[in-house]
Amino acid sequence: MALSKGKKRDPASLETRVFVALLRAAERLSQDAEQLVKEQGLTGTQYNVLRILRGSEPAGLPCKGISDRMISHDRRVVKTRITSEGLDILRKLDAPVQDLHKRQFRNISGEHLKGLAAALEEILQKAPEAT
Repeated sequence: MALSKGKKRDPASLETRVFVALLRAAERLSQDAEQLVKEQGLTGTQYNVLRILRGSEPAGLPCKGISDRMISHDRRVVKTRITSEGLDILRKLDAPVQDLHKRQFRNISGEHLKGLAAALEEILQKAPEAT
């Protein structure tokens, strides 16, 4: 829709600007991480599942427990545990992933990172679950 000459677009609300900025930042950051884990033959989702399973050892988790911790949910109900091969892959990726995150956020002060983390955690705690 074209704007009439002399009329300005309404500026986006602060909330809209933050929402769009979060989406764009998440996309950019996840592309870097996807590329890193791809070098080990994994998708981002597979890497996320391995990390969740490592944290659940030795008991393991039902898939519902895994899906509760993931962004995109898996509805299967099968008890899942990480293998030694999965643990080896994670050990190889731990330092490179940590280094990637340090590079990605190197231009943001520790104080700003803490504030951003707190704000995002607050959003997640108060936001209704997607169904």
